[in-house]
Amino acid sequence: MLERGRILKIANVGDCGLRVIRQGKVVFSTSPQEHYFDCPHQLSSEVVGQTYLDAVMSTVEVMEQDTIVMGSDGLFDNVFDHEIVSAVTRYSDVSETAKALCDLANTHSMDPSFDSPYSVEARAKGFDIPLWKKILGMKLTGMA
Repeated sequence: MLERGRILKIANVGDCGLRVIRQGKVVFSTSPQEHYFDCPHQLSSEVVGQTYLDAVMSTVEVMEQDTIVMGSDGLFDNVFDHEIVSAVTRYSDVSETAKALCDLANTHSMDPSFDSPYSVEARAKGFDIPLWKKILGMKLTGMA
């Protein structure tokens, strides 16, 4: 929600996210909420799940010319922040930018040799693929 034209209020649950880009840099980023690696919080009407009350609330002051990029894990598991910034600065039309980011996420997710943000995080947390897949040049990939 944008209040008074400058204050962006964010309620975030799970591994969807938001980036605020200003002058070619990410100046604000939400963090995913997970029970453990690759098991994000999920909104649910069931007693065992998370509800809107579990949302992490954030507030950030935005400026004219800032770009806000919101996405699911399909974007952020497959596209690095510097690639998002590059797309935002390359295109002036929001639809073109969105399409470019979707295409990039899809391309990366289908490339078994791409070292994605997901695979980098997985390895940092001790997860990896079997040796035989490594020999074939495969890597952990984010989901499409």
